[in-house]
Amino acid sequence: MEQSNVTALFLPLALGIIMLGMGMTLTIADFRRVFIYPKAVLLGLGNQLLLLPLIGFLLAVGFDLKPELAVGMMLLALCPGGATSNVISHLAKADLALSISLTAISSTITNFTIPIFLNLALFHFMGGDEAVQLPIGKTILQIFVVTILPVSIGMMIKQRLPRFTEKSLKAVNIVSAVFFVLILLMAILKERTNIVPYFVQAGVPALVLNVLALLLGYVTGLAFVLNFKQRVAISIETGIQNGTLAIGIALSPAMLNNTEMAIPAAIYSLMMFVTATFMVLWSRSRAELDI
Repeated sequence: MEQSNVTALFLPLALGIIMLGMGMTLTIADFRRVFIYPKAVLLGLGNQLLLLPLIGFLLAVGFDLKPELAVGMMLLALCPGGATSNVISHLAKADLALSISLTAISSTITNFTIPIFLNLALFHFMGGDEAVQLPIGKTILQIFVVTILPVSIGMMIKQRLPRFTEKSLKAVNIVSAVFFVLILLMAILKERTNIVPYFVQAGVPALVLNVLALLLGYVTGLAFVLNFKQRVAISIETGIQNGTLAIGIALSPAMLNNTEMAIPAAIYSLMMFVTATFMVLWSRSRAELDI
């Protein structure tokens, strides 16, 4: 479950390039609109930070997972968003400014919520009182470098070189799709020997969590009368978890240092690309509708 040097270098580079391309489709007005009408942001944060951990807990209990896997399921549910969700929102033609805003805000807040809720999960499922701490400064810096910085550069290019941007968008979309496929293939190759054992141990509850999270985002968006692109963005932000962060916390010697706790995130990270592909195809087929 460890990253190779190639993967560790390629993944942030690929995400950074994709985020640069996304920035070339955005303007400051897109983000201003998100915060002038904050209902979608608040709904997305509520789903990610409150409802998703509750679903993760209920699934861990309902499937009667062994303690280590139950903690791993909770850890997964506590790690929403990440740059991958922005890539998928971009491919799905969802509300990209909303997606990026949710990623930035939730990733900052979860520096504080993950240790609190994860310690409660450890105590409940394992009777432990071990304190888990995240490197807040390092995490925020990673968010900035992989997400906010390349998006800002892309927006600057669009503002200063509009003709170049317009001519480049088709190529940018193709590159984004190619990198998405490469990231998926790399994830499968990296875990190819473990896919079956992982699925046996935690596949069904992880898949149920993924599907329920995607549905939760879309249905709550319907309930609060958001437009179609906003509903899809919230669905993706709720259903695409930051599996890399969850695996890192589980395996880190300074944190959980437990391989079994990383299994739900590892299998989820593979399956979410499959469900996300269906989400992208369905959303793009309806992208012209704003309902």
